[in-house]
Amino acid sequence: MIADNLKSVTQGIARCCEKTRRHPGDVKLICVTKEANIKEIEEVLALKVKDIGENRVQDALIKYRAIGDRAIWHLVGHLQTNKVKDAVKIFSLIHSIDSIRLAKEIDKEAEKINKVQDILVEVNTSGEESKFGITPNDIGAFFKEISLYPNINILGLMTIAPEVNAQDMARPSFHKLREIGEQLQKLKLAACGLQLSMGMSNDFEVAIEEGSTMVRIGRAIFKND
Repeated sequence: MIADNLKSVTQGIARCCEKTRRHPGDVKLICVTKEANIKEIEEVLALKVKDIGENRVQDALIKYRAIGDRAIWHLVGHLQTNKVKDAVKIFSLIHSIDSIRLAKEIDKEAEKINKVQDILVEVNTSGEESKFGITPNDIGAFFKEISLYPNINILGLMTIAPEVNAQDMARPSFHKLREIGEQLQKLKLAACGLQLSMGMSNDFEVAIEEGSTMVRIGRAIFKND
């Protein structure tokens, strides 16, 4: 079942890339395993998936003990400052930086282990109060400040679209993130090739159409229906 689901997802990514004249290799699949067990993670690794996403540091630590560096680990959920010490030890990329305080703590803990931590800045493109993320109006100042931290490497931006009934209703959030990235590049606050982490099981197709370079998909891979 997982193999069939994964095939369907990768074919969907390929179709969207063809539609937008992009190479499928330009979009990285992050397999989100928050509801998967070790056996299921082993199965996707055997199917040549390398990038594993987890929402919670404590869950990732348990799975990391079993899987280790056979996977590339991504933190895709909200990160609390009291979990940073553990997070920088195992995650290659943290997708959800949303405050100066959090960035400072990551910089401090990464320095202790001689690591430069790759991060993405989470942007609240929907305006929903329930969502984490920097507001679009504050992103320029935020980039300027955290770019000064020597043990942080900013690779790009992340957003979570609202839960909607139709994929196209999520498009404005993804379009806005792409526009923010382009503006940061024009202002020379970000390098070319800025990564955009956007799109999940319900909306990854439209996210790719809007320029996503990383899609975070879990339920569509591990569903049993």
